[in-house]
Amino acid sequence: MSTNKKIPLRKCTGCGEMKSKKEMIRVLKTAENEIVIDATGKKNGRGAYLCYSRECFEKAAKSRGLERSLKMSIPKEVYERLREELDALETE
Repeated sequence: MSTNKKIPLRKCTGCGEMKSKKEMIRVLKTAENEIVIDATGKKNGRGAYLCYSRECFEKAAKSRGLERSLKMSIPKEVYERLREELDALETE
């Protein structure tokens, strides 16, 4: 018998592709209704996932995919902050 662990897959809210959690960015809604990028993937709260690409982020913003996943409306400033954090991650 093989002992392969099942890799948890998540759906990108931008492109809709299923990928492993390690390949994605987790966007989190905290108990205080704050929206943050969860780099560790371990914080408590409701998470939505995005591919590490500007394209998927833009699609999710346009289609309101993140808002549906997190079950709340997201202010423009939050999208701008997420975009900046995404840029920072891309340049690392």
